[in-house]
Amino acid sequence: MNLEEEINKDALKMAWAELQERIRRIKLGGGKARLKKLNEQGKLSARERINQLVDNPNEVFEVGILAAEKMYEEHGGCPAAGVVVVIAHVAKKRCVIVANDATVKAGAWFPMTAKKNLRAQEIAMENKIPIIYLVDSAGIYLPLQDEIFADKEDFGRIFRNNAKMSSMGIVQIAAIMGSCVAGGAYLPIMSDEAIIVEKTGSIFLAGSYLVKAAIGENIDNEILGGADTHSGISGVTDYKVKDDSAALKKIRSLIEKIGSKPNAGFKHTKSENPKFDSLSLYNVLPKSRTQPYDTYEILDRIVDKDSMDEYKKEYGQTLITSYAKIEGWSVGIIANQRKVVKSKTGEMQFGGVIYGDSADKATRFIANCNQRNIPLVFLQDVTGFMVGSKAEHSGIIKDGAKMVNAVANSVVPKFTIIIGNSFGAGNYAMCGKAFDPRLMLAWPSAKLAVMGGAQAADVLVQIEKASAKKAGTQINKAAENKLRGDIQSRYDEKTDILHAASHLWVDAVIQPEETRSWVSMGIDIANQSPSQEKFNMGILQV
Repeated sequence: MNLEEEINKDALKMAWAELQERIRRIKLGGGKARLKKLNEQGKLSARERINQLVDNPNEVFEVGILAAEKMYEEHGGCPAAGVVVVIAHVAKKRCVIVANDATVKAGAWFPMTAKKNLRAQEIAMENKIPIIYLVDSAGIYLPLQDEIFADKEDFGRIFRNNAKMSSMGIVQIAAIMGSCVAGGAYLPIMSDEAIIVEKTGSIFLAGSYLVKAAIGENIDNEILGGADTHSGISGVTDYKVKDDSAALKKIRSLIEKIGSKPNAGFKHTKSENPKFDSLSLYNVLPKSRTQPYDTYEILDRIVDKDSMDEYKKEYGQTLITSYAKIEGWSVGIIANQRKVVKSKTGEMQFGGVIYGDSADKATRFIANCNQRNIPLVFLQDVTGFMVGSKAEHSGIIKDGAKMVNAVANSVVPKFTIIIGNSFGAGNYAMCGKAFDPRLMLAWPSAKLAVMGGAQAADVLVQIEKASAKKAGTQINKAAENKLRGDIQSRYDEKTDILHAASHLWVDAVIQPEETRSWVSMGIDIANQSPSQEKFNMGILQV
């Protein structure tokens, strides 16, 4: 390994190590004292419940662990948005699992809690796989109720999705393992089947204190809405169990009996290792996000060995379009080429920039993959579309619009991994969050913004200088440099992948060597959801 590779490796490893330290703290939820108190109540923590429920705790894919990070600090924080969401095998069937973390504000729902729950339901709905709710929540966090209650994508959308999933035949099983209050009571009961744990599980629209205040009735919570009441009197729940472990065992038994349905028919053959070890990805990606590199070096460490059939290799070379396999699954790869390349007319083109010919090639390739029922994988390291008079006169907007149209109307599953930059309209064309990728993933090296910090600072400084000139004043060089530095510092913080992950703009920040397993899992669950939609790009400006 040469010095440059050592530097690259150390930079990416350090970025991941910093994230891992943060994740270790997040996994403690509300802290060790609250975890201990939970165990003293005879309850398992959210993560302990998941580990008991799944077939193999080492084969769990967690979604949104960085959600709400650095948010709600004035309220004491909300680690992982107060809810754990994973995709894992339960009784040999891929499921989405949603577990309230009762150590975080008694499992209360913050705005990001609702957003994360909706994302979990979206994954289940898109892929038509079972969803399991492990309920232990005090309901909406009242100090922020105005940010979670009334809008289309707020708390009520959860129950709308419960109803929609039931009509779609998507199995929903809920276990009431703690408190389940007010509007939150509808989630488990709008599921297909509900399990309740004796003594610790309770469910009611209003607790004993509110009942006393509202109608003057004196009653304790156990008689009001405990396991005996809802199993033997109201009939609200379907199964009563003695403890958390029994509830998890019951869920596994119910899932094990679910029958199979026709799949989507995505091609899967024997998996082959990549040409080079995936661990060597750390050596390839440069420390600097502006430094060029050869994206083929990345692909040689992600796709199965000798599986690439590159489409239009000599044309539109700032995008690589290729049929390939990942862990045996057939995929269509669209990747930004980050090295400087020579166009068909002999001119040099910037790496990471989408030119008209690249967009045209990608549009055709997306159509081919839809015709052949091949899922799409986008590897983003893009600074945007080419600008300038030559690009505008050649119709770059029109070519870009075609590519965006193809991405938007694609009916095969799409998976997006941000490995470097994800800037401007390039984010959209390369299947950003707005274009419904089944999974949106990022490496620790990723940056997500309208433009890079340095470029944004230059633009904003020019605007400030123009404003000062119009007012008859001037910004001296020292003031200009300070302004530029302040702007870039603020901008860089917002472009960091942690900021994107905390807002759930990406589902997970992963280690580069995990890319293959995440994509393979994503196609596996997508294969449970055959689509009747036809690919149609509508009206195009040609």
